[in-house]
Amino acid sequence: MSALREVSPLPPDTGAAQRIKVLIADDHPLIIAGLRRTIDGVEDMEVVGEARTSTELVQLIERRAPDVVLMDLNMPGAPGVEAIEGIREQWPDIKMVVLSACDDRRTIDATLLAGASAYVLKSAHTVDIASVIRQASSGAVFHAPAGVPAAQDSSPSAASSPGLTERERAILTAVASGMTTAAISQDLWISEHTIKFHLTNIYRKLGVANRAGAVRYALEHGIA
Repeated sequence: MSALREVSPLPPDTGAAQRIKVLIADDHPLIIAGLRRTIDGVEDMEVVGEARTSTELVQLIERRAPDVVLMDLNMPGAPGVEAIEGIREQWPDIKMVVLSACDDRRTIDATLLAGASAYVLKSAHTVDIASVIRQASSGAVFHAPAGVPAAQDSSPSAASSPGLTERERAILTAVASGMTTAAISQDLWISEHTIKFHLTNIYRKLGVANRAGAVRYALEHGIA
């Protein structure tokens, strides 16, 4: 049985701003259900369809004309990067937001180069996902801050940040540069709650007790 599912659009509401039409594409039913709950809880968005393969995704794009496609990078059918390139070529106005468990920098770069507007890890807070969809719809593009090395970089700065993920290194760099939590939240499109969660992990990995210790570590090891 085909997993493609269309969703009837909500009745027009002339008293409210136009909702962002989101199409979800993922081959895991639980992920789809979670994303639907997240988006259904946001006033300015609506889910207009669900697909579990690249082929179904293209079919639903043709039928439902979404504003944003929220998709997993690894689904049955065409490889994720190829699918993004094909969709962007045929429907250049559609914004592509990738939601993936892979945090490899080369994969992220290839995805953004293919035309995705954002790359978000599946561990992201639900508030962050809604925020990224909104930003992508407005034309913004999410990318790792300049100067963050590739995942397998052997530079001194990479070697001196033990076990930090790309997101944690980006936050540490921002903190060391003097940015406030609120400013980092706006710059990286993640909630302040999520930043505080990452900071706790950063402190633990670096063996420091607080923000000042993390800044000192970053400056001493050339991370900032």
